[in-house]
Amino acid sequence: MGILEDLNLPTGVIYGDDVLKLFTYAREKGFAIPAVNVTSSSTVVAALEAARDARAPIILQTSQGGAAYFAGKGVKNSAEKQEASVVGAIAAAHYIRSIAPLYEIPVVLHTDHCAKKLLPWLDGMLEEDEKFFKQNGIPLFSSHMIDLSEEPVDENISTCVSYLKRMAPMKQWLEMEIGITGGEEDGVDNSGVDNAALYTQPEDIWKIEQAFRPVSKYFSIAAGFGNVHGVYAPGNVRLHPELLGKHQAYVSEKLGGTDKKPVFFVFHGGSGSSKEEYLEAISNGVVKVNVDTDMQWAYLTGIRDYITKNIDYLKTQVGNPEGPNKPNKKKYDPRVWIREGEKTMSARVAVCLQDFKTAGTL
Repeated sequence: MGILEDLNLPTGVIYGDDVLKLFTYAREKGFAIPAVNVTSSSTVVAALEAARDARAPIILQTSQGGAAYFAGKGVKNSAEKQEASVVGAIAAAHYIRSIAPLYEIPVVLHTDHCAKKLLPWLDGMLEEDEKFFKQNGIPLFSSHMIDLSEEPVDENISTCVSYLKRMAPMKQWLEMEIGITGGEEDGVDNSGVDNAALYTQPEDIWKIEQAFRPVSKYFSIAAGFGNVHGVYAPGNVRLHPELLGKHQAYVSEKLGGTDKKPVFFVFHGGSGSSKEEYLEAISNGVVKVNVDTDMQWAYLTGIRDYITKNIDYLKTQVGNPEGPNKPNKKKYDPRVWIREGEKTMSARVAVCLQDFKTAGTL
């Protein structure tokens, strides 16, 4: 018994009620799903391979910068239109939708950290979602994330509600952030914020639940409990995942029902955290953990080690330690050295699947 049989989920990219069923099941069973930022077909493949081999679901997400990279660094990406980010995200979505069924696992197709200045990016993707929904009965993306954590709380909530109303007819999931995630990632630098801003208050979680629930049940909250993007020396980041348990208790009491964990929480800035911190957060209702920085490092190490090991074969097209006329094409073919990065990244995703208790859940 597992996700596919218990929930009757399809494989490939999932939407709407299937996403809700998956997150509900994860919260009930005590596991979370790694969310891997992808910037190319290569990183997509690395994540999918790990999830397939571990018999686990996976979340693939593109950031605004990652989506633009998917389209090409030489493509214009104006602040007003975000055209490269829009088209790159759409291209990534179609690619993932095309190949995900081959891996025979459920995949949540998500977009990450849309700040206020990046809302044109979200608008462009939602236009494509609505067009796709009209033709196919499902949106193109499973879910989107809006990050207005730097804005006043009431503005954050009201803006998110306006987008949730647009997404609700498509049963599309919305992830929102309340409480700032520190550090720096993908051009968003919160390294100098007041420490108090890293911790969300339970009253704010309740405000969100009150505003969102009448509109849609397809939403989650990235609450701050000391989270920081990136990886830092031990002791520099103080996480308090126990706060999420207090938020759950507060909302549960306000709702007055029997559900002790009514909120779907998201763990941002997961890279570099301890397994114990992950597990405590998961026990308090975290169903999704973002792990971008660790994946970037893992991808690099495979390529770095390959080049270091084979450096004498990579200086010229012809000529190596085996002879001056020996060709080196088999060593410098991109399919060889890029594949090494895929393998090390895939192995790192596999560690997350084990640590978050996602492995073997299918």
